[in-house]
Amino acid sequence: MIKFLPLIFILLWSSAFITTKPIVDHSDPFTALSFRFLIVAIGFYLFSLFSKQKIFVSVKSLLPSISTGVLFHGFYLGGVFYSISIGLPTGIAALIVTLQPVLTNALAGPVLNEKITLNKWIGVLLGFVGATLVIGFDIGKTLPLFGIIAVLVSLISVTSATLWQKKISNNLPLSVSNMYQAIGGFLFHLVVIVFFIQKPFIDFSTTFIIAMSHQILLVSFGAFTILMFLIKKNSASKTVSVFFLIPPASAIMAWLFLGENLSNIDIFGFFIATLGVYIATREKN
Repeated sequence: MIKFLPLIFILLWSSAFITTKPIVDHSDPFTALSFRFLIVAIGFYLFSLFSKQKIFVSVKSLLPSISTGVLFHGFYLGGVFYSISIGLPTGIAALIVTLQPVLTNALAGPVLNEKITLNKWIGVLLGFVGATLVIGFDIGKTLPLFGIIAVLVSLISVTSATLWQKKISNNLPLSVSNMYQAIGGFLFHLVVIVFFIQKPFIDFSTTFIIAMSHQILLVSFGAFTILMFLIKKNSASKTVSVFFLIPPASAIMAWLFLGENLSNIDIFGFFIATLGVYIATREKN
């Protein structure tokens, strides 16, 4: 079962790109995210109670999980949601964030003392080329400057969060650690709302409820839990290499469920990205 977790993660995480736009169309991004992670924190709290996990832990164990949540759920998702809400195309946001495995490979050596071989670099570069072919990059579009800045902050944050999560490697039960990470994300967005958002709002339309339910249940409870497990069990560089398959998987989902076109270049990019991920992850760490 464990060997199928990366595939399950890819499918669940990729689906989030389909439901992000409907969410920011019916709410401001930070209010939506604060609501999301409040519900997620409550959910993991109840699950931890049900499974009789120790919820109250030392500050030494608590702070790393909260800080990881601020990076993952706060800066990373906040940057992506904000950039899309002000007009940055989802594909371009995804393309920039897809640089994460490249940046992680560059930093995993000095930060985590992981050995990054030539084959792994070849795989990472192939993966990025494949993802770029799928997403495309229309330089003729007018791109909002603050959207680009926000998604660059997301890129740095998700890379830092991955390396930090691998480095701290705390012994908290997964549900308890995820609860504190969700609390960190909730507190981050609450602070942003209090100090920077003049009119926070959520339109609890049917579209918003369906899209938010999807992101809470399948992404926050499902995909993120799998990601934390993979980071703990594998090297950081190996874990994030699968992110290159997310743009192709998102494109296929958009084709299947939204009727968007799937071109020959998309299919070619999918195979190139798959080859890159295979090369990058086939080595034993």
